[in-house]
Amino acid sequence: MNTKELIQQAIALPVEERALVVDSLLRSLNPPQSEIDAQWVVEAKRRLAELRSGKVEAIPGEAVFERIWDRFKR
Repeated sequence: MNTKELIQQAIALPVEERALVVDSLLRSLNPPQSEIDAQWVVEAKRRLAELRSGKVEAIPGEAVFERIWDRFKR
């Protein structure tokens, strides 16, 4: 089986199985590092607490991307 055939077979899988294949392939390229993952968990919890407490205000994704595009248009 060549790469093209493999990709065609993967595309034919149900979405949940495709997600598993993609996740497995990405992990093979960039293996998880538990120490770094643990630090991201702490950071994510901190950010969520700030959002819930009202300390920071969420910015809609559309607004973020609009700002980015505006910067690149200059």
